[in-house]
Amino acid sequence: MNFELPEEIQSLKEGIRDFIDNEVDPQAMVIEETNEIPTDIMEKSKEMGLFALSVPEEYGGLGLSMVGKCAVLEELGRTHNGYTTVIGGHTGIGGVGIVEMGTEAQKKKYLPAMASGEMIGAFALTEPSAGSHASNLKTTAVRKGDEYILNGSKHYITNAPIAGVFTVMAVTDPSKGAKGITSFIVERDSPGLIIGKIEQKMGLHGSHSSEVFFEDCEVPAENVLGEEGQGYMNALKILANGRAGMAARNLGSCDKLLDMSLEFSHNRIQFGKPIFEQQIIQHYLAEMALDTEALRSMTYRVAWMVDQGKKVIKEAAMVKLLGSEAYGRVADKAVQIHGGIGYISEYPIERFYRDARITRIYEGTSEIQKNIIATQLYKKFK
Repeated sequence: MNFELPEEIQSLKEGIRDFIDNEVDPQAMVIEETNEIPTDIMEKSKEMGLFALSVPEEYGGLGLSMVGKCAVLEELGRTHNGYTTVIGGHTGIGGVGIVEMGTEAQKKKYLPAMASGEMIGAFALTEPSAGSHASNLKTTAVRKGDEYILNGSKHYITNAPIAGVFTVMAVTDPSKGAKGITSFIVERDSPGLIIGKIEQKMGLHGSHSSEVFFEDCEVPAENVLGEEGQGYMNALKILANGRAGMAARNLGSCDKLLDMSLEFSHNRIQFGKPIFEQQIIQHYLAEMALDTEALRSMTYRVAWMVDQGKKVIKEAAMVKLLGSEAYGRVADKAVQIHGGIGYISEYPIERFYRDARITRIYEGTSEIQKNIIATQLYKKFK
């Protein structure tokens, strides 16, 4: 097996690392304090094609494989997670549905603008009564001539305040349960679509989430994504595809925390010697490295499986679970190694620690990932 990235992907990684280190990281505190991504960072990100990772070349994108996309997201994970989430949400669950399931007309209409960053994507599934229980949707879509009329609400929708297009799940036939859900492409300026309040979050500053309301929202029938009644399966496919990308972002954060902890333990002198020489610190670092490298191996294996067209429901759940839990453990040990400095907000360790917590919740909680894994394991006995 060849574990080396192609030369062109490695070169892309190096260019993004330079951008992250020299342009994004120096403004991380600005993002944290203002809860906004600076305009110059957003514009440079668009110029570099960071909003085009998932879009095929014929529609103006980079056309990266999943392995290549994960390589990029790993680098982005090394910096402010709010910034990374804006891009990750757009190139992941906010856009892959149109890439993978859209008609040719839908792709031509939306993907070029999404690739340029002119149109940001968002994924609208979660509702007050339908989070982990994704099939319990209350938002409805009723066919009326050449349109569907949507009514209902979504909440905690990443990128909603800046999104130009939403992938929305709604119930078209309540009698069929999960098989009565359909996915739609809904434009921001659709009559009846209302963006609600922006949530004030513990972490991921600069990445905005909000409620989305549909009040007799008019959506053309041509904007059905996939087939009617396939929305629930579409959602599962979109989420599974996005989980490798999330794991890659978590991998980058783990790697950055390990680097910072190694440097700090080398420079921090206690009792006349660097704290690195204390066995307990060595053990913390070894455990952080173990989590990071295990996550690296699984992330790229799952990404390779996606590129090979293999079924990855179980493996995507595994890598999402591993990535979230590993990031939490690594961040916790980084705070412990840095001591008081790790708890002070003017240093990045505290920010990574807060940002790590949401990864065990969004895009499927750790508990739901375990359910998925167990269900897939049990299938061999049926």
